[in-house]
Amino acid sequence: MVREWDPKTASADELRSMLDSLNAVLMADLPDDPLWQESYLREYLAETMPGERRISWLAEEPGDNGGPPRVVGHANVLLLGDIGVVELLIHPKARRAGLAREMLAQAARKTYHEGFSVIGAEVVGGTPAVSFFESVGFVREYTETRSVLRLNSVDWLSLGEMARGIGAGYRLEFCPGGPPDDLLDAYAKAKAELREIDDGDLDLRPSSYDPQRLRASLDCLHRRGMKPYIVLAIHEKTGDVAGLTEVVVPAQHPTRADQYDTIVVQDHRGYGIDRAIKARMLFELRSAEPKLAEVQTWNAQANESMLKVNAELGFQADREWYEYGADLADILRRLEHGV
Repeated sequence: MVREWDPKTASADELRSMLDSLNAVLMADLPDDPLWQESYLREYLAETMPGERRISWLAEEPGDNGGPPRVVGHANVLLLGDIGVVELLIHPKARRAGLAREMLAQAARKTYHEGFSVIGAEVVGGTPAVSFFESVGFVREYTETRSVLRLNSVDWLSLGEMARGIGAGYRLEFCPGGPPDDLLDAYAKAKAELREIDDGDLDLRPSSYDPQRLRASLDCLHRRGMKPYIVLAIHEKTGDVAGLTEVVVPAQHPTRADQYDTIVVQDHRGYGIDRAIKARMLFELRSAEPKLAEVQTWNAQANESMLKVNAELGFQADREWYEYGADLADILRRLEHGV
């Protein structure tokens, strides 16, 4: 049975069964990834940015001996801007029975009736989701490389030299929780550099560039149980934010952190800022998060300079991640008529 589902009001049994299904997917498709924990799971699934909405569905099968139903599928669509972004997870034992098509059809139909004409999906390379989304008409439009750094393999002596290897006239600041209010405008201005880059990214994980929306984004992260850490490079003469790097440690998988945007403002490139801020971040994380074992990050394959910095820090390329897009009317036609 597939039904629309609200994680805000879900029972503890439903959340626990959904978590079991998610971890079964991870063990089958991404066996090297850490399993998720129950901490802040409800908030992770329910909280969104202002102006965005998430609609979710569950697929269940009867429990054993009259017990509660078991979750065998979960789908959600995040409605943001002019696109709906769908996520779909099917328990390995429930695959190849048409459940993925049924759940995607419900999500696509709802998105279409909400007034959207385009749907996107982020898909991990090397998993069954790749062939599924392509089979129903999604088109691959953007590719990133995920890289993972295992902290027990870090050469901390060399890393210290990298953290100190920044040009004269700059200082580094560590900001747990997010940038202080007096640097928020400068921080948002530095993040706006990303808007000038047209690399084909569909913005399925959009950044915030406006100071007010940036603050709302940070507040949303905290509500979802995701602790942000930021290292800034400050140009001492002007007080401008010359570079920044962001890491989030999720309560749902606290042994592996997610490194988000790393940006060096155009006028301040060539001074070793990118390498220094990422190295400094690793030192701060070692102190602030003693249980942390790994950091993962994503980079466009064309971003050779950042891929090189990651390699120098010890990151190892892991998997490709794909962004897919599709016309909603076409997807519905294919799903509903068996095309």
